[in-house]
Amino acid sequence: MNSEKRDFSVIGTSVRRVDGADKVTGKARYAGDLIIPGMIEGKFLRSPYAHARILSIDTREVEALPGVIAVITSKDFSDVSPYMGRGKNRDHPIIAVDRVIFAGQPVAAVAAVDRATAEEALARIAVEYQELPALIDVEDALATGAPRIHEFAEKNICFQTELVKGDVESGFAEADEIFEDTFEFPMIYHYSMEPHTAIAEVDSDGINIWTSTGHPFGVRQEIAEIYHYPLSKIRVHVNFVGGAYGSKSGGKIEPLVVALARKAQRPVRVALNVAEAMVTCRRHAVQCKLKTGVKKDGTLIAKQAEIYLNTGAYAETGPIVTGRTLTRILGPYRYPNLKINSYCVYTNTVSAASFRSIGGPQTAWATESQMDIIAQKLGLDPVELRLKNLVKKGEEIRPKLKPLDADLAKGLKLVTDKLGWDGALSKTGRGRGVGFGTTDPGAPLASTSTVHVLADGSVVLLCGTVELGQGAKTVMSQIVAEELSVPLERVTIRPIDTAFTPFDRSTGSSRSTTVMGKAVELAGSDARRQILELAQEHFESPEEAITLKDGQAIAGGKKVSYGELIHKHFAMQGGELVGRGYAHSGMAPTPANPLFWEIGIGAVELDVDQETGEVHVHKYVTAADAGKALHPLHCEGQDEGSAMMGIGHTFYEAYQFDSGQIINAGMVDYKVPGFDDVPDQFDSILIEDGNGPGPYGAKGLGEGGIIPVAPAIANAIAWCSGARIKTLPLTPEKVWRAIKDAGQVASSGLRSRT
Repeated sequence: MNSEKRDFSVIGTSVRRVDGADKVTGKARYAGDLIIPGMIEGKFLRSPYAHARILSIDTREVEALPGVIAVITSKDFSDVSPYMGRGKNRDHPIIAVDRVIFAGQPVAAVAAVDRATAEEALARIAVEYQELPALIDVEDALATGAPRIHEFAEKNICFQTELVKGDVESGFAEADEIFEDTFEFPMIYHYSMEPHTAIAEVDSDGINIWTSTGHPFGVRQEIAEIYHYPLSKIRVHVNFVGGAYGSKSGGKIEPLVVALARKAQRPVRVALNVAEAMVTCRRHAVQCKLKTGVKKDGTLIAKQAEIYLNTGAYAETGPIVTGRTLTRILGPYRYPNLKINSYCVYTNTVSAASFRSIGGPQTAWATESQMDIIAQKLGLDPVELRLKNLVKKGEEIRPKLKPLDADLAKGLKLVTDKLGWDGALSKTGRGRGVGFGTTDPGAPLASTSTVHVLADGSVVLLCGTVELGQGAKTVMSQIVAEELSVPLERVTIRPIDTAFTPFDRSTGSSRSTTVMGKAVELAGSDARRQILELAQEHFESPEEAITLKDGQAIAGGKKVSYGELIHKHFAMQGGELVGRGYAHSGMAPTPANPLFWEIGIGAVELDVDQETGEVHVHKYVTAADAGKALHPLHCEGQDEGSAMMGIGHTFYEAYQFDSGQIINAGMVDYKVPGFDDVPDQFDSILIEDGNGPGPYGAKGLGEGGIIPVAPAIANAIAWCSGARIKTLPLTPEKVWRAIKDAGQVASSGLRSRT
């Protein structure tokens, strides 16, 4: 049913969050709040070297220390599969074996009666290392003669892929201008408010894990494969998670925590701090080399790109991210000729994982920045240049992928009108910039949900989508309330326990509202059908004569509650109705990749202090194609929060290394945006065309807002100061130096012309 023509009761309304009161009062229980009877504390000993051979580990003194229950080294994994990883990329040892290949890699672990004893124990483990050369940057890893980080990876390349369309060399021959630029995007930390935390218990019944993960079923699968348990013997419990953004996708610390619990024969909790979480995973650093050919009127003719991703010590999600860059480097633009090569490169750094819009911010940083370089050289307005080359709705962005399902020109106009765009320079001399994010979210189709209508007419929802702070519990409850025509407060969503919760592929890839939301909608619809069947029997009326409202069936001026119908059906013995919903490949169109296109559009107005390089953002406008905003306030919050994360990596965030070690690991030295960084005027626009594949026409939107921020800001800086910067972050010093360099170039050019 088209969402624009339907009368909704709770869908499209910014209802109160169902978890809001518990969170603001501190009643919400996260993994770190749980107390399991008999629980002890675990800690990991981490390598101080980025690359070293482990000559010996002496744990004898620690094992005799009062209060130490268990000590783990690689020798404790002889009876299991000691490697973890995604799919075929199982290259990551749970604990270092013969070598450490990044600073911070666990080499031993202890479990003790309390955290202080565990920390003392770590200090008494004697490890002898032989330091080896470390390769921190992609250039070093790819250099001729560079040592191999893994023997199986020739030239330290983890994975590579290519996209070809047309004939790029012929395209360059037709072009009037050719632009060649290199852009660099640094390593970024996810910075969830809750660092990774897990509790594990191993007993005769199997393995229990309480963890802060977005992939409870993925963790279950990984633990089963490592420890040779059937899935039925592993229970993963998740209730609330304090942010993830991709950092808690799949197993991270859980396999090693299980190892501690297995040896200790006690429940063990490991709660990381920020510095430890920073050496658990991060975003891919990327270098993009772009070559783009255009006509004098701005028509894009050809694009060639070489993309190098620093994936760190192990593959993790690197191959997946590398594959996505082939699409995301294109932006939303029409290119007759393409040749894109993307390389995933091993280095001696912490492994890179999924992070909000994998590969999107890094590649848009390059493409959207170069679009303004082209506009400036050709004397064109950057908005007009984009409008000229935008892919239209129903047109193909990438060969064999689903055609575009959004009106990009409409979205760009909404954003620029809101900003008040009348050129890249305002009348007061402020710079303006725009940027696009156009991505192909994975949104894998494998979600199941059940809706239980109980004997009193109240409703219980079981679904595997994790509440990460994004509002999943609320929007899923809204869908159920809508389908069953019951008040929202009559719906309860249970915490996740993989022993009882129906399967869900994952919480990520902008899939929850779209894919799990569809499963919940179908489950609610199935339960509604059953209620209507009971009501038809009760009233002896056809379905079209019956109305469902506020938990009651109404016909001919008479009412009966759902509870009464259920009691009657089960001969007054209580009972419940169970609705089932499956979101699978059958809901996908052909071609099915992507399930939908996720669009983010940003525009900014700012000024730059020429003497200090400080940038002040006066206005920022962000827009997302929501399809249908099921909870508008949540949608706006997701998009604005995503944009603020973009402001973080634009101005501040980057891992800093010295001799292979991270030297800014912690909340003091690694700055993220605060309230002072919010733009003076901050507007969000929700585009609702009701044409998404999710419930009521919804699409995912949580990732699009982060993508355009950095290039939009860099473009605005360039237009008002002449300083074009191609490496992030845009620190005041970097901006100041770029302004001075631009001034010197301009002065030199003036002297030569004179």
